[in-house]
Amino acid sequence: GNMSSRKGLNGACSVHEYTGSFVGQSAHFKMTSVCGHVMTLDFIGKYNSWDKVDPAELFSKAPTEKKEANPKLTMVKFLQVEGRGCDCIVLWLDCDKEGENICFEVLDAVLPVMNKPRSTERTIYRAKFSSITDTDICNAMNHLGEPNRNEALSVDARQELDLRIGCAFTRFQTKYFQGKYGNLDSSLISFGPCQTPTLGFCVERHDKIQSFKPETYWVLQAKVNPEKESSLTLDWDRVRVFDREIAQMFLNITKMAKEAKVESVSKKEKVKQRPLALNTVEMLRVASAALGMGPQHAMQIAERLYTQGYISYPRTETTHYPENFDLKGCLRQQANNPYWAETVKALLSEGINRPRKGHDAGDHPPITPMRAATEAELGGDGWRLYEYITRHFIATVSADCKYLQTTISFSIGPERFTCIGKVVTSPGFTEIMPWHSIPLEESLPHCEKGDLFPIGEIKLLEKQTSPPDYLTEAELITLMEKHGIGTDASIPVHINNICQRNYVTVESGRRLKPTNLGIVLVHGYYKIDAELVLPTIRSAVEKQLNLIALGKANYHQVLEHTLDIFKRKFHYFVDSIAGMDELMEVSFSPLAATGKPLSRCGKCHRFMKYIQAKPSRLHCSHCDDTYSLPQNGTIKLYKELRCPLDDFELVLWSSGSRGKSYPLCPYCYNHPPFRDMKKGMGCNECTHPTCQHSLSMLGIGQCVECENGVLVLDSTSGPKWKMACNKCNVIVHFFENAHKVRVSPETCDLCDAALVDVDFNKAKSPLPGDETQHSGCVFCDPVFQDLVELKHAAMRHPMHRGGQGKRQGRGRGKGRRPGGRLNPKKPKDKMAALAAYFV
Repeated sequence: GNMSSRKGLNGACSVHEYTGSFVGQSAHFKMTSVCGHVMTLDFIGKYNSWDKVDPAELFSKAPTEKKEANPKLTMVKFLQVEGRGCDCIVLWLDCDKEGENICFEVLDAVLPVMNKPRSTERTIYRAKFSSITDTDICNAMNHLGEPNRNEALSVDARQELDLRIGCAFTRFQTKYFQGKYGNLDSSLISFGPCQTPTLGFCVERHDKIQSFKPETYWVLQAKVNPEKESSLTLDWDRVRVFDREIAQMFLNITKMAKEAKVESVSKKEKVKQRPLALNTVEMLRVASAALGMGPQHAMQIAERLYTQGYISYPRTETTHYPENFDLKGCLRQQANNPYWAETVKALLSEGINRPRKGHDAGDHPPITPMRAATEAELGGDGWRLYEYITRHFIATVSADCKYLQTTISFSIGPERFTCIGKVVTSPGFTEIMPWHSIPLEESLPHCEKGDLFPIGEIKLLEKQTSPPDYLTEAELITLMEKHGIGTDASIPVHINNICQRNYVTVESGRRLKPTNLGIVLVHGYYKIDAELVLPTIRSAVEKQLNLIALGKANYHQVLEHTLDIFKRKFHYFVDSIAGMDELMEVSFSPLAATGKPLSRCGKCHRFMKYIQAKPSRLHCSHCDDTYSLPQNGTIKLYKELRCPLDDFELVLWSSGSRGKSYPLCPYCYNHPPFRDMKKGMGCNECTHPTCQHSLSMLGIGQCVECENGVLVLDSTSGPKWKMACNKCNVIVHFFENAHKVRVSPETCDLCDAALVDVDFNKAKSPLPGDETQHSGCVFCDPVFQDLVELKHAAMRHPMHRGGQGKRQGRGRGKGRRPGGRLNPKKPKDKMAALAAYFV
């Protein structure tokens, strides 16, 4: 039939409309989507302040609220606009616990605006599907169920536990240690109920490596010559001995023999089993070990392949195909791919093998390819992951690999030696997964019991035991799954977090090596309360959460009980923090001993030290005060100028030549001087009425893109002059090569923006008649129009503001009045034409 498509009001989600039939009636359908979670859990306003709230209050006193996960997308408003006047809603979210949770977030948004149902009328439906194929979608539409409230509640419980526990510990230890040490090199010393045990595994392996003491051992190696040209190396049945003299004795005994006697020859047919069907954890393991992809990256690619219809749902714990799974249909789609066409055609003509019986977790079928693809279609990593998934699927319906193993046992004097050889009789699944194939070996000579072979040489090899290696991501994923840390969906996130926090670094071979900070933290937890880092307590919590999902445990009771345990642990941790501090003292330098002198303190007029390690900050060792700074940029002294309010020397923050820069007073940045200012504001947002660096003196006009921003002249940017928004990353370049640009106290009659006075160099003046000076409005003056160019700042990171605490994004509004600013030159509304001129 006909379908019309359009973009929704948030610009991110499309809406497709068509007519058809639903539960036996003619209906008008609207199909749209969301971008992940609609809502996110957070503390209410005042509890987001790190300075005003005791972290212990976060366990019970601090109220939480659901906020929009991405306010810029205005998802709730979009859903309400589209849902208004609808009779029924069919939920097609991912069929896992997170998807179930999003179902109820969507319902909370749209049910108030939908038509009210008659008393018994059913209006909410849930579609269950595992892949985006015609068959699966039609089948789901014909068997609609209802959303599962219990599964959604288990996600709510996990979110609240992780928020309360994680924030309390993180805030306390971050403030405690960053106030004492200067070279921790991590902007956040975070704790997470899953993240910390994950780090614990890496540090445990590091400790084993450090405490390992190599031991010397000796091995007896014999070579026999069955034929003149060939030699055969034999393995000693005792394997090794740790005493030199005893090893020497065995060598002397065997050297007396001139020939090796065959004691037995055995031949056995052995089988290497084909793999089980593929689940998420195995896919992530192989992606890391064989494809060199980090788990987070691999998961993102798998999700993209799923949404494009190339593979089935990539989050599953199941390794068993359902009884009604169309294995042959799935295989037929791969019959024309040049890489495996022959294997697939052979399987289809000879008949496929029944897959091995795996584990059925009751969630989704295993990961399989859903349609054929080429390398050109998917490109790079997308193709490599798709190729592995397809090869794995073909292998699960192939035959086992069979080989003949021959074992020959020899005696040399009283000592026994063995030689083993393998010959493949039927390669089976190893044809499609060649990396699993049996390695080619030299063939063993034909011999029988009692045969004698001349001895080529017998020697004693001295070797040493070697330490284990650092954990690979694949090994870590195995440990996390074994101990129940995280879910198939969250494992990549936890591993990514410990890398991002600078607790571990990824070395060659994707091995995870803990940093000094990671090691000290884990040792500190062990010293104070080992359960904070051991996997046992989180594993028990995960079991409780699963019981909520199954309807066998009460949501409120689980939440209350778990928070009570962690609240007690938190108080004990705070009381015992000196134990961890002793370890920190050994590895890190105190604030006073780090950094280099940069700017003068306004209180004692001595130099404060600039600490570059994350989070960058200024520290006055005389006053023992620390001042946070904007992150992800460079800081330098600003012409030795001082703040008129507190006498601190100003510093200049810059995100690079293509980004923006602004001066700031370290004291005002941390202690806002005026009521309409917040912590983390520089001079470009300061409302001081007469200071030459303030918004009042350098503000020109309202930003053309964001709602509350003002374009402020960057007086350090000459000769490539620019003004930058003090809220978003809009930059306006103007008057290149001008000698001087100043903001005039006068305003434009048309748009109320401040006028600018420009002095051009005589040689490069764009003004008519060799004039060098002109005063006018940047937005309206026709002389200036060709000299103005809008750009977006190249930010090193979107969070370029300092201080802790979350910063929510802003909506994109054009031409609105900036609200509640004590700004004498408050810009007027920008006309739509003006915004269009820039954008």
